[in-house]
Amino acid sequence: MSTKRQVHLAAHFPGVNNTTVWSDDRAESQIAFSSFEHFAKNAERGYFDYLFLAEGLRLREQKGRIHDLDVVGRPNTLAILAALAGITEHIGLVGTLQTTFNEPLELAKQLATLDHLTDGRAGWNVVTSSDAFHGANFRRGGFLDHADRYTRAAEFIELSRELWDSWESDAVVADPASGTYADRSRIRDVDHHGPQFDVTGTFPVPRSPQGHPVIVQAGDSDEGRDLAAAHAEVIFSLHTEFDDARAYHDDITRRLERVGRSKDALHILPASTFVLGDTPDEAAEKARAIQRAQVSPATAVAFLEQVWNRDLSAYDVDGPLPDVEPDFEGTAITRGRARHTRDVPALVRSWRDLAEAEHLSIRDLVIRVSTRGGFVGTPSHIAAEIDRYVQERATDGFVVVPHTNPYGLDEFVDTVVPLLQERGVYRESYEPGATLRETLGLPGDVTQRSGVLA
Repeated sequence: MSTKRQVHLAAHFPGVNNTTVWSDDRAESQIAFSSFEHFAKNAERGYFDYLFLAEGLRLREQKGRIHDLDVVGRPNTLAILAALAGITEHIGLVGTLQTTFNEPLELAKQLATLDHLTDGRAGWNVVTSSDAFHGANFRRGGFLDHADRYTRAAEFIELSRELWDSWESDAVVADPASGTYADRSRIRDVDHHGPQFDVTGTFPVPRSPQGHPVIVQAGDSDEGRDLAAAHAEVIFSLHTEFDDARAYHDDITRRLERVGRSKDALHILPASTFVLGDTPDEAAEKARAIQRAQVSPATAVAFLEQVWNRDLSAYDVDGPLPDVEPDFEGTAITRGRARHTRDVPALVRSWRDLAEAEHLSIRDLVIRVSTRGGFVGTPSHIAAEIDRYVQERATDGFVVVPHTNPYGLDEFVDTVVPLLQERGVYRESYEPGATLRETLGLPGDVTQRSGVLA
């Protein structure tokens, strides 16, 4: 008799994007600690594996103005996670942190400290940027070519592991009362000289409860997938449709085999929204209303301007797509936002074809192409679909993205989680004292790839 695969869930704090409905009557601050506190405690009440925070290094701009959702602030990820460590007991705490504009020793020290503060519940979502707009906030500016950012990221992770592994787990044998010192033979100096970093010295933090914080990675390019296969333990994926998710899962599995890693060493968790209703029709109607709230007229125009690189404010959002072509030569009117396509002409052609075939207005088209894929239906339908994805190996679970802050996760915890538990595919309690790696069911030995001291 085969054992059912267990569902893994993470909770994504609603961010400054059009997934979040800030016009909702219950929406609260995206910077006040009370919002983070409610969200974290509710996710822990639902026995989620971890809570996930995004990061913003500069306020986004469009046509020379600061993006309206950014005006209220993009707080520091590590400070929030450290604060949440004190009001949670079991749930993992994962933050998005850059490899392009940070330095390995300082970030490795901060993450090891967070792992100590949480008794082994820390995780690091590794992201890159070659963007000079973000880089202008940093000493080196936008110094990386796009092709170099994953080279730096790979060495950054390898050096961080070298730093974390430089202390043996029982290296701290000092007795402060007697004034004795630690056993120096069990702490190795790091002497790293690579194309991106030169680091020589002693790492200042003892080995943390997990050895290494859990490594999460979200890149979807070919280079990003290779980086994930070589180094990640969780992938934050964008592939939510079943066939697409299954194809992505198979691709990552092949890449893992090429670098000699087992699929059991890595989980794939796509981001997914959800809309719940007492009946399928009610859920579908709620989903349509949420999509209209997510894509306001101003949002629709701004979204199109990011692709067209033109001021499109004169166009009626309830009318057809602009009759002008995108401006490929002018200075970018949108800065600080990731572009997810390099072939703009092909994208625009596909949108024109779609809009013509289905008689879509600007706003309808933006709703169609920008709203995140997710689950819509009754709690029992959504629980069954999540279970199907996991049992049929399209995913290992999901990063659940609510559309309101901070209460958007509550209904999922109240209605979907109990049904997953009834199916026998989701935990009913946390293991006492479990680290995040143990909660995720990942291999406990983090020394296999990183050459830890024997």
